[in-house]
Amino acid sequence: MSAAFAWIGRRVPSREELEGNRWLRPVSHHLLRPELWRLTRRSVPRGVALGLFVGVMIPLAHFVVAATIAIFIRANIPAAMLATFVGFPVIYVALVALAARIGEMLLRVDAITAGEPLTDALATSRIECLLRDGRHVLHWIEGRGPSVVLGLFIIATALAVVGFALSTVLWRWRIARKWRQRAMP
Repeated sequence: MSAAFAWIGRRVPSREELEGNRWLRPVSHHLLRPELWRLTRRSVPRGVALGLFVGVMIPLAHFVVAATIAIFIRANIPAAMLATFVGFPVIYVALVALAARIGEMLLRVDAITAGEPLTDALATSRIECLLRDGRHVLHWIEGRGPSVVLGLFIIATALAVVGFALSTVLWRWRIARKWRQRAMP
């Protein structure tokens, strides 16, 4: 576990690199506030929840969006940016398919859709077919827009709540473990 944190620590840009970036210079006084980079019991769960929500809801530029929103809600920026990896392209295809099913179920679009219902189309065509033919994917998403968006919102909200709760519990467990180790002679 510590090897993973060391690998991540080497990849995260330093404060000086961020200050020197010409694109970030106009907002660097907000972005580089120390409380946004410090690991605290309140900022880390906020950052995890924010990153999970943004990673699912926004397919492109989610790092920028997560960092920007983190400034306003005082969330940990590295935690928010790391949690956006839930929207990784390989995972995102499955998330969109799941979101469409959830949205269709909630909106009951299958019952009023002309032509072949989505459940029958998914039963006859596999994810591999969707990945091979990009036009089919775009046509499928275009026809199912509201249900996909609703499903993505539900998945993003659920992941954010679970991520917040899990990171809070893990944080408390880690602190309790440290206190127990200090109390031992």
